Amino acid sequence: MRNRFSQKRLSQLSLQMRKTMIQMGYDCGTSAHFGGGLSMVESLAVLYDCILKYDVKNKQLADRDRFILSKGHGVLGFYAALYTFGLIGKNQIKSFQQNESEFIAHPIMDLDYGIESSNGSLGHGLSLGIGIALAARLKKKRFRTFVMLGDGECNEGSVWEAVMSAAHFKLNNLVAIVDRNKMQNDGISKDVMEFHSLERSWKSFGWDVISINGHDLKALYDSLKSEKSLSKPRVIIANTVKGRGVSFMEGVPSWHHGKLTEQTYQQAIKELNSES
Repeated sequence: MRNRFSQKRLSQLSLQMRKTMIQMGYDCGTSAHFGGGLSMVESLAVLYDCILKYDVKNKQLADRDRFILSKGHGVLGFYAALYTFGLIGKNQIKSFQQNESEFIAHPIMDLDYGIESSNGSLGHGLSLGIGIALAARLKKKRFRTFVMLGDGECNEGSVWEAVMSAAHFKLNNLVAIVDRNKMQNDGISKDVMEFHSLERSWKSFGWDVISINGHDLKALYDSLKSEKSLSKPRVIIANTVKGRGVSFMEGVPSWHHGKLTEQTYQQAIKELNSES
């Protein structure tokens, strides 16, 4: 399912996803991870509308592209994307964080829903993506693997073991996207563990590095669509704003995981409706 780039369509899809996230987070009646899901909406919109090869009628298509959500707390954005692009339905959306639901605060692998991996602890998704990309090469398959990480997640040592391995194996069928919203659960990323240059670090390990505004739809499209390297994996450093699209959540660490009241829910919906 690949469409040509359309700024208008992708803007509308991004807005629709944000509205779905706010509705899901409110309806569940408890706290949810809003900030890190809202920051990655544009990346998901471009991926699922223009880049990923998949079939909603055949979700286990052998040659489908794989998407791995390594920053599993961004799952609200992920579920909203799966719903927007027809991979899951309204019943799944309504069951978010309800008793006995499969749709909880982190993804659970279920290929029938287009969910390629489970996630709990951070730092594992890239290693999984490398295994899938290696398997594709060995089986002479043409699909690509995309992994979404957080910048706070890049504090994990396992991420850098994976970064080194991917470059060693010259996995040009692997793309990482770092949602660099500069915040994490414990606060501002540079205060928790300062990382002086993600770009230089990934490049020094042998990756093709592209740094962009992660809310710029055209920049995202161009970086994901551009011709792949013959011998390197690619990473896109997407500079974003945590809580993007809801004014009182933007850049506020406490909305990494928070609970909407009736008042804040109405305010968020009003703001998003004004963008329509």
